[in-house]
Amino acid sequence: MTKQFVIGSQVLTVLKDVDLTLGVGEMVTIIGASGAGKSTLLHCLGTLDLPSSGSIMFDGVDVVALSPPELARFRNRTIGFVFQFHHLLPEFSALENVMMPALVARMTMRESKEKAEAMLESVRMSHRLRHRPGELSGGEQQRVAIARALVMQPKLLLADEPTGNLDTKTSDQIHELLFQLNEQHRITMLVVTHNMDLARQMPRKIRMADGRLIGDTFEPEQSDGPRT
Repeated sequence: MTKQFVIGSQVLTVLKDVDLTLGVGEMVTIIGASGAGKSTLLHCLGTLDLPSSGSIMFDGVDVVALSPPELARFRNRTIGFVFQFHHLLPEFSALENVMMPALVARMTMRESKEKAEAMLESVRMSHRLRHRPGELSGGEQQRVAIARALVMQPKLLLADEPTGNLDTKTSDQIHELLFQLNEQHRITMLVVTHNMDLARQMPRKIRMADGRLIGDTFEPEQSDGPRT
């Protein structure tokens, strides 16, 4: 797929003939210099933006062809997002923030609460359910953001610099948590990062430069092997 932006009379091509396949349960990192197109790729794969040309196939369905309401439902139920900034709603508690995607999907208040409590327990935040974001540390806020991303049990988690604002110790804890969640729930994870410690731990590493994927390596000794 390609992605272009029109700026005045100029056309800027940010993604150039990108061809990528992710298997179920894979953990993949994309690394590259700033401006390489990594975040734009994530936004397109997450359908927050759509490519200028090409297809995004998910379980045999071209999601680019979906209507806006169908695309919104697909995104809510299938994809989880974690960003460098947690984007939690400051006026709501941790529990209420995590409940939001379920409520948007029109689940009952009771079911939304149960799912959110279970996911917060999974990220070891069950002791902070009633705390608002301003009462949480940076690492705790990111744990809540991860719980919110996973509360709908998505098949794909997209993370853009998930530890970019955290200290080394907290970053390591978040890295460990991501690997544990992948093992427990077999969620496919695609992580954009400048953190080379995290990148080195990932079984599959993709290098991106100038809008293209220029390297794709798999290191089976760090995982159970490729998943299909």
